[in-house]
Amino acid sequence: MLDGASPSPRKRGEGRGEGQPHTPAQAPAPHPSPLPVEEWGEGIDGPIWKDGAFHHDTWVSVADGEALPEAPAILPKKRWLAERDTLGQRDAPLGLRLEPGEAIADIGADLQRFALIALSFPKFRDGRAFSTARLLREKYRYPGELRAVGDVLSDLIPFMRRVGFDTLQVTHAPTRRALIEGRIAEVSLHYQPAGIVEPPAGTRPWLRRSRR
Repeated sequence: MLDGASPSPRKRGEGRGEGQPHTPAQAPAPHPSPLPVEEWGEGIDGPIWKDGAFHHDTWVSVADGEALPEAPAILPKKRWLAERDTLGQRDAPLGLRLEPGEAIADIGADLQRFALIALSFPKFRDGRAFSTARLLREKYRYPGELRAVGDVLSDLIPFMRRVGFDTLQVTHAPTRRALIEGRIAEVSLHYQPAGIVEPPAGTRPWLRRSRR
């Protein structure tokens, strides 16, 4: 610049990206939706993850007012309370489905009648079923199959196993792939007790090592 010359005024937008055509930010990709059964893939039998593999669901979920099949049936708590005397005489196995927030104290004496209890996770952020699972395993010593149903995603599975779930109903495609490929992270050391028997990790008796 020559002495005495003044710099030319900066036009609006120069050097700051202003005045340029605005490109809207790309919207985040939607949450992957569950895959229909026919897209689960060859060799993947069904939605129930148990003992390291997927299986067909041998249980039938029955709503209020629906006829009961001869097959093993999962009932809502409301129906069990309304038809307890009749249902207790069935020969086919019975299961119970509990929604978040439903109490179990009023059916504590009935829990041993159920071969399976399914706890619902309607949303990823709703973790009330974790507390129910711990109560079932620790306080009521429920010995049967404890199944997680609903929004069962990979980030939750280590904690589901921790509180005593032994089967999972999984329709979320990325979670299914992660289970099949063995990519679900395991937490092997814990400070808190849980509803499963665990050996101490060493010299610190409050530190436990998972058996899984």
